[in-house]
Amino acid sequence: MAATGCFTIPVFLICSHFRRINETPLPLPKTRQMSIKEKAAQLWARSAIFVSGSRSDMMRYRPQPKTLRDLVHKREGTNMRTAGVWNRRNFLSSLGVVAAAWPGSALARSRKAAAAASASGNIYKELGVKTMINAWGTITVIGGSLIPPEAVAAMSAAAEHYVSIPDLLEATGDRVGKMLKDLPSGHSATITSGAAGAIMCGVAGTLTGENKDLIRQLPDLTGMKSEVLMLKSQHQHYGYNPQILASGVKIVEVESPDDVRQAVTEKTALMFFVNYLDETSEIRVADWAKLGRQYNVPTFNDCAADTPPVSHLTDYNNMGYDLVAFSGGKGLRGPQCAGLLLGRKDLVRAARFNSAPFAPTIGRGMKVGKEEIVGMWKALEVYLSNDQEKLTQEWWDRLHYVSKQVRSVKGVTTSDYVPPIANHVPTMRIEWDAQKVALTTAQAVEFLQSGDPAVMVQGEAGGHSLSMTSFMLKPGEERLIASRMKEMFKAHKA
Repeated sequence: MAATGCFTIPVFLICSHFRRINETPLPLPKTRQMSIKEKAAQLWARSAIFVSGSRSDMMRYRPQPKTLRDLVHKREGTNMRTAGVWNRRNFLSSLGVVAAAWPGSALARSRKAAAAASASGNIYKELGVKTMINAWGTITVIGGSLIPPEAVAAMSAAAEHYVSIPDLLEATGDRVGKMLKDLPSGHSATITSGAAGAIMCGVAGTLTGENKDLIRQLPDLTGMKSEVLMLKSQHQHYGYNPQILASGVKIVEVESPDDVRQAVTEKTALMFFVNYLDETSEIRVADWAKLGRQYNVPTFNDCAADTPPVSHLTDYNNMGYDLVAFSGGKGLRGPQCAGLLLGRKDLVRAARFNSAPFAPTIGRGMKVGKEEIVGMWKALEVYLSNDQEKLTQEWWDRLHYVSKQVRSVKGVTTSDYVPPIANHVPTMRIEWDAQKVALTTAQAVEFLQSGDPAVMVQGEAGGHSLSMTSFMLKPGEERLIASRMKEMFKAHKA
């Protein structure tokens, strides 16, 4: 206990505090309400008893049954929705108190404890895996993004207790829906196992609704709708078709509004759109939603990497989409294995019933743990509270520092741009004259990745150029990137 006391003891006490109030409604003296600081002081004072106090001291803070009926309930157990033991309001509220009561040095101590888990202080070094500086973007294969400390602390708190996963999903979904104030009326949210999990379970939900027999029946679609409409160009360039097909549906390709009109039949379950392919699509994102409403077919938009900006979290629902999926481990900086599904309440609920922890379901493998559920909720809270304008300026400043350094080498130029969609953030292209710098794009990428830590950038096809972002960098990493690039260009002067 001593090794983890700096974190687990206050959480335990806070949870006991809420449980005690809920289970033992004794008359309380009329006193003024304590401030957060006073509550924190009281909780931390109690923690000393649990570290060094006697059993009788500990019993003072254990809820005691008042009657035989209370004792029977305690022995036999009660429904988690009504019991004082960890209902969803208590759980989320206690996490809020943890954050408010946390002493300034506690987070530092938790980081020290994490470092102590590895003899070297770097868990990846101990495993022999090289770390990276991410100037590429929110790319799954290199870990997506870094989780903010507030979310990490919440995940650690969540790891200390058991909880009903269905209750937790419902509670966090309610919180997310309220946090996204511009979400249309009649829409809700749930936390999923990434955007891919949101797609798989969301598609399943449109087929089955909340019908338990149909949920068990998938991927056998006997008696159900069985077709999903998709733009031909998107279908051919989309890497996540298996998540759609897992439920047993057939994808029907269309290329024009007239194709949609002819393709919609009694078998049509859904119209699916891929947001990052919008600009090259035969039918644009807003028009696809309109067609869905015109033919009374639910529409789904995969927006995995499409935040920032913050407004995108609700823009597509307000555009008319019935379901929208976001990755949790990209711009939102939540756990890599978490995501969000936003949309019509009935469809979101149906998607949840097609997912873990329910079984047998097509989405039983789309499991997201209690720690990731809580981490996703808290990461979204942090994301929405950030000063986006200030952050954007910081991202530009980092890029401009690198630009100034590399442009000091003859033949190297830079230019700024922002991709119109998917990782819609400050980005910089770095180009060089092959007559002055004898270096191919592939060689440049290899050189940057060969260092320790590796520097990850995007190698652009054709010409001699790279592109980089800065929104996933930690402060100061731009200096190492600039130094490495400058060294590279100088070493390859023609």
